[in-house]
Amino acid sequence: MRTESGHDLRHHGDAEVRDDGGSLVDLAVNVRADTPPVWLREHIAASLGGLAAYPDGRAARAAVAARHGLPVERVLLTAGAAEAFVLLARALKVRRPVVVHPQFTEPEAALRDAGHAVGRVLLREEDGFRLDPAAVPEDADLVVIGNPTNPTSVLHPADAIASLARPGRVLVVDEAFMDAVPGESEALAGRVDVPGLVVLRSLTKTWGLAGLRIGYVLAAPETIEDLQRAQPLWPVSTPALAAAEACVGPRAVAEAAHAAHRIAADRAHLLAGLARFAPAGLRVAGPAQGPFVLLHLPGASAVRRRLRDLGYAVRRGDTFPGLDEEWLRLAVRDRRTTDAFLRALEQALWP
Repeated sequence: MRTESGHDLRHHGDAEVRDDGGSLVDLAVNVRADTPPVWLREHIAASLGGLAAYPDGRAARAAVAARHGLPVERVLLTAGAAEAFVLLARALKVRRPVVVHPQFTEPEAALRDAGHAVGRVLLREEDGFRLDPAAVPEDADLVVIGNPTNPTSVLHPADAIASLARPGRVLVVDEAFMDAVPGESEALAGRVDVPGLVVLRSLTKTWGLAGLRIGYVLAAPETIEDLQRAQPLWPVSTPALAAAEACVGPRAVAEAAHAAHRIAADRAHLLAGLARFAPAGLRVAGPAQGPFVLLHLPGASAVRRRLRDLGYAVRRGDTFPGLDEEWLRLAVRDRRTTDAFLRALEQALWP
């Protein structure tokens, strides 16, 4: 889907590794490497014996509610966070939706598909892509923002986001990557004191379940009811429900917290390595707080193609409103993979 600004809102990182990209080292997709873990695969496999029965999401919904200290009436399970954006676009009666960019493009694509005219607030590199609440139009009755934001990796203060709340406004916060932030600092999930707040979470990134499709919405009960009416029957499969219940349990939460600290250390290693390419004009948006980094590089399109020839897939940035073809997004990987990538980047920049 190309908009009047020319951005392909339906281009996502997985396009970089489909077809002829299947053999590349994947730094384009933000799913944590080496997942799902064995224990989770075995747990999901054990659910297959119940496939003859219709899915029953009550236990998984209760587990998600307990994870965030909420009543079950504030939880809706979805087939990934992407389904939640479609439900919001179709179910909510809004007149002036606004999306804060650069960010994940599916919310705007879903709103446009549902017939909405979508306004944009473009955050600027010179401001560190940080949120300026005053830039959001006062009459916006739906505001969508990611935290930490994909692709900028900026973690906005929770208070700054909460300040966007207004009577009659729905405030949608995409926290798909929040569990990759140590301590989940600046999270709004679980808050009930912010009027109109809708928080989206994904279990596909940290747990490597993109192919299973599982996520959830946290919101006021009346909003949950509106979204649920827009869902088809049995929208989440039995294996996905089993995964959801497992991924919000104490063991999994502790494992995700440990992984978040490891990701932070691996990200610091990547950033230190990228610093030596400053003479080539490379600069990193930041401070990066997510499991990916956004970098600006003159001639990035050509560099991306050379990296593919060298065996590495990275995410182009020009499909994100607010960015152009000189931006690239890199997923954070382990140090060995990062060191090999940095050698390839050096060859791509200075052959």
